[in-house]
Amino acid sequence: MGTGYRISADIGGTFTDIACLSPDGVLTTAKTPTTPGDYASAILAGIADVMRRLDLAPGHFDEILHASTIATNAILEGKGARTALVTTEGFRDVLEMRRVRVPRLYAPLYQKPAPLVPRRLRLEVAERLDAKGGVVRALDKAAVRRCGEALAEAGVKAVAICFLHSYANPAHEAAAEAILRDMLPAGTFICSSHDVLPEIREYERTSTTVVNAYIGPVISAYLGELQARLLAAGLNGRLLMMQSGGGLLDVDRVIARPATVVESGPAAGVVGAARLGASAGLGNIITFDMGGTTAKASLIENGRLVTTDEYEVGGGISMSSALAKGGGYALKLPVIDVSEVGAGGGSIVRIDAGNALKVGPDSAGAVPGPACYGAGGVHATVTDANVVLGYLNPLALAGGSVPIDAALSREAIERVVCRVLDRSLLDAAWGIHRLANSAMMRAVKAVSTYRGRDPRDFALFAFGGNGGIHAVALAGELGMARVIVPPGAGVFSAVGLLFTDHEVSRSLAFGRPLAGDDDALGAMQAAFARLEQTVRQELADPAATLRWRAELRYRGQGFELGVDVPAGPLSQATLAALRIAFEREHQRSYGHDLGDHAIDIVTLRVIGTLAPKGPGRIADSAPSADAIVPETLSAEARRPAYFGPDHGLVDTPVIGRAGLGDAPRRGPLIVEEYEGTTLVPPHATARRDRGGNIVIDLDAGVEP
Repeated sequence: MGTGYRISADIGGTFTDIACLSPDGVLTTAKTPTTPGDYASAILAGIADVMRRLDLAPGHFDEILHASTIATNAILEGKGARTALVTTEGFRDVLEMRRVRVPRLYAPLYQKPAPLVPRRLRLEVAERLDAKGGVVRALDKAAVRRCGEALAEAGVKAVAICFLHSYANPAHEAAAEAILRDMLPAGTFICSSHDVLPEIREYERTSTTVVNAYIGPVISAYLGELQARLLAAGLNGRLLMMQSGGGLLDVDRVIARPATVVESGPAAGVVGAARLGASAGLGNIITFDMGGTTAKASLIENGRLVTTDEYEVGGGISMSSALAKGGGYALKLPVIDVSEVGAGGGSIVRIDAGNALKVGPDSAGAVPGPACYGAGGVHATVTDANVVLGYLNPLALAGGSVPIDAALSREAIERVVCRVLDRSLLDAAWGIHRLANSAMMRAVKAVSTYRGRDPRDFALFAFGGNGGIHAVALAGELGMARVIVPPGAGVFSAVGLLFTDHEVSRSLAFGRPLAGDDDALGAMQAAFARLEQTVRQELADPAATLRWRAELRYRGQGFELGVDVPAGPLSQATLAALRIAFEREHQRSYGHDLGDHAIDIVTLRVIGTLAPKGPGRIADSAPSADAIVPETLSAEARRPAYFGPDHGLVDTPVIGRAGLGDAPRRGPLIVEEYEGTTLVPPHATARRDRGGNIVIDLDAGVEP
């Protein structure tokens, strides 16, 4: 029997967040500065802080849950492994050719990102399969051996194998993988596309397999070291990691398929928002996660996460959109649809060549951090502006663990902005704050307006260390009427991990018409059965819930839409229901359907989930403000805060979350907590609901 304690860690660009849930539903949180180059140190420091406060032994945790941006950073910074690609003769340049798309319509000289594998390490092998998996040309095993010799001499650390039509017949890839494993040094990371992505589309399948190989050694080394460090510290609980698609996976399986965690960090907070939003009776919310380096947004509609299986990493604004492709590296795996911009508390303020004020995307990060941290940072940042405006505590953050020197913030902004633009200190800080909001508005619009959704129909669910400071102003700019700030908002991605299901997803290419005969129905049933068997084996728990999905498209289209398939024996009635579901989804996404036009089933998928045990389930125990350790402020304080030229400096109450009750309280207010700060401007009211959420309502028709 376990103890019922679970703890989670989310690594951000500035802080590493820790959240612990006890068997009786008490939530304990911690923040510690991220330690670049040795991320495990920050995780261990945060866990040690929680153990000390709760008087727990290291072996008391049944599960240790983890989310990280290490995979994304390896891609963005070009710090992955030296990787090779072995592919079908004539296809070595798929990574260069990509799709005929550019992200900027009026940029004819746009330069595509360099492939993760240079051309000299993209080797060809004679072999060929047809689209149904039939052998057109047998695999030239001697050519594979020559590749192995060349790759051993080149000293590659990872190899991606991607042959034409291997999704229909993996035999050639499997044979080539066996040869290369025998020839290359032990520890070389080798993966084949039939295992990573057994689906159609050569570029997407090749790119995804290459990404998997490129980050494989990085993820393997990181998670291996993290496991060893945790065990050495006596933390022997089961270690699971957040996947991009919204479920937890054992680290051993993550090491085998690391591409599944490329967007691990942003996913956890969105899952937590969906669960906590549902418990608060909110089905339609836009999540707004602002940390020290980036701001991220995602849409939750009718209580359901919006997911996609097409994503690009490294396109300036990371997002999924049929209208904005070609700017990054394609990743065709389930991903929660999150848009992300380089605007956070640590975003650096500068004056460009045209004497215009700019914020980000460069960040001061955790080291040296904003100027006010007093750790050697000389750049003015958004956090420094918020200190000058009076929004942030001028003495310390995170319960005193992060000292603040307000004089350094004032000096940095005066030097960088005021003297150059001849502006007053408060005017400059206010401009930085508003400009950061404008940058973050792109992320919110990317998941709402750009997808045909009106943000005014949604509540803004704000979290992250800086989310509560900027959320109300951002909502006002977008015409949104309500902002929700959950308990533990400053560490909410870590909190979200505690509410996340264990999940395994497997897919395969199908490629048959929707209006199939009995043989097609039988093939579809058999394919789902094979996928179910694989998913059940990986989850290893008979209590797992399985869900079937199919990705369909009108014949001739170049994209698919996913719909749920009723589990159980398939029939013609099932296919008729799938057509209706697909046409509804097409109408919802694109505003039209094609009537009786033929529909093809492109891909089948089975998703297996296991709900977290104990109070990690929202239905059993929604965390309340009073359950958070350490307790919020018990006494009301005051400090001057600047709310723009219309209000000027206002003597503003500073309270803890517990200082709010059921009755709305008129702003201005500053709600100050261990994990973060929430700003309630004069044109809004705030209250605390039964779930401990801060509910902020904006006055109608008032400019932010």
